[in-house]
Amino acid sequence: MRFVLRVLKALALLVVLIIAAGTGWLFAWPPELLRVGDGYAAKIVCSNVFIAGRDADDVLHDDVQAPGNPLLRLVRVSVERDSGRVTARFMGLFASSYALYRGALGCTSVPDGNFEAAIDAVPFDAPAKMQANDGLWPQGEDSGNQPDAKIAAVLADARFAGPAMRAIVVVRDGRIVAEAYGPGFSSKTPLVGWSMTKTVNAAILGRLMLEGKVSFDDDQLMAQWKDDQRARIKVSDLLGMESGLAFNEDYGSVADVTRMLYLDPDMVSLPANAPMEAAPGQRFRYSSGTAALLSRIWMDRVGNAQAAFSYPHDALFSPLGMTSAVFELDARGTFAGSSYLYATAHDWARFGQFLLQDGVWNGRRLLPEGFVGAMRTPTAASNGRYTQGQAWLVPGGSSAAFGLPEDTFWLTGHDGQSMAIVPSANLVVVRLGLTPGWLGYQPQTLLKAVVAASPQSGMPQQQAGSERQVQPRP
Repeated sequence: MRFVLRVLKALALLVVLIIAAGTGWLFAWPPELLRVGDGYAAKIVCSNVFIAGRDADDVLHDDVQAPGNPLLRLVRVSVERDSGRVTARFMGLFASSYALYRGALGCTSVPDGNFEAAIDAVPFDAPAKMQANDGLWPQGEDSGNQPDAKIAAVLADARFAGPAMRAIVVVRDGRIVAEAYGPGFSSKTPLVGWSMTKTVNAAILGRLMLEGKVSFDDDQLMAQWKDDQRARIKVSDLLGMESGLAFNEDYGSVADVTRMLYLDPDMVSLPANAPMEAAPGQRFRYSSGTAALLSRIWMDRVGNAQAAFSYPHDALFSPLGMTSAVFELDARGTFAGSSYLYATAHDWARFGQFLLQDGVWNGRRLLPEGFVGAMRTPTAASNGRYTQGQAWLVPGGSSAAFGLPEDTFWLTGHDGQSMAIVPSANLVVVRLGLTPGWLGYQPQTLLKAVVAASPQSGMPQQQAGSERQVQPRP
C-alpha cells in the first residue's frame, strides 16, 4: 500500500511539474499560432468596438470565436476605452497581443506591444470626419421609400442572402432599389471589406496615376530590390498578382499572410524581403503582401507623410461622399491595403457605382481612362480568373457557369464579402457578412437571382472612353 501511495505521489508531482513547465513555456515562448489568434482577436474587437460601435463581448463571440479555430474560444479580451487599447490573451494568461485605436485612422495591431511607436507612426492630424446628408443616395443617405418588390423578395430569401448575412445593397440605374440587413446591423454600421480593400487601394493608386505620379510601367519600386532581379518588378505586375514574389496566403496556419497581419508591426517588411520564385508576369499568386507593397509605393509617391495619411480621404472618399470610410494602417504607418477598410454598405455601394461609371463621379474623372478597363481585363497567368487591376472575373466559379452576364467583375473578401459590378445591366450588388468559405456559399447565386428579377431595359451607365482597356505591358 505504501508503495502505491509513493507512486501516486510521484505521478502527482510529475503532473505538477509538467503543468508548471508548460505554463512557463507558454509565458516565455508562446507558439506563433497562439500569438496570431490573440492578434486577430485584439484587432477585430478593437475595430468593431471603436469604429462600428459594437459590444466587445458580442464581437468576441460572434466574429472571432464562432466561425474560427476552436482555440479562439479560449481567448479572453479586455478593452480600455480611455486609452483605446485592446488586449487579448489565450486563456486570459498567455501570448498577449494588442491593438490600438488611433481615432479617424481606426485601429492597428500592435504585436510587439510598442504603443509609443504605434502612436508616433501617425503623429499628424487625421482628416476631419465628413458629415452625411439626408439627400437621396448616392448624394445622401436616403435610399427612397419604394424598394423593388421582386428584388426585395430575393434578398429576403436565405438561399440567396446566405448564412450570417449582415448587409445587402442592390443598386440599379444609379439608385438603391433594395437592401437588407442582418439582426443588429443597419445601413449605418461600418463593415470590413477584407480583400475588397485591395481594389479600393488600387483605385487610390489610380488617382495618383491621373496626377502623373506613378504609372503601370514603373519599376525599381523598393530600395532593397535595386541590386537584384526584383528591380524588374513593375507596378502592373503587383496589380495583377504576377510579381513573381513568393508569398503564402494560407489562412489555416501561421503563414506569410497571418504573420504579416498579426505578428509584424511593419506589414511591408515581409513581402518586400520575399524571394523571387518566378520571373515577373509569368506566375499568378494571390498575395496580400502585394497590396501592402502597393500601399507603400503610392504613399511614397504622394510627397510627404501628412499628405499620404490624408490622401485616401482627400482623393477618393470625400469626392464620392463615402462619409463612413475608415482605412486603417499598420503599426508603423502603412495603409493596410490588403484587408482593412471599414465602411457602411451604402458607402461600399458608392465605390461600386464609381467603378460602374468608369471612374467618373458627378461629371469629374477621378481615374485615368482605361483604368477600370484594367480591372475588367483578365491576366494570362491567372488563366482568366484575375484582372490587371486587383479584381476578379472568376471568384470560385465562372460567370458563364452561373448564367451571369459576361461583363460581370467582382470584388471579394474573406468570410463572404463580395461586390458584383455588371455594366450591361447597370447593376451593383454588395453583400457583406460573416460567412466562412467552408459553408459553401457562393454570391453568384444571389447575383443571378437579382439579375433575373431586374428589368432588362436599363442601358449601361458608361462614360465616354470606358471601353478602352489599358495594356500596361508593351
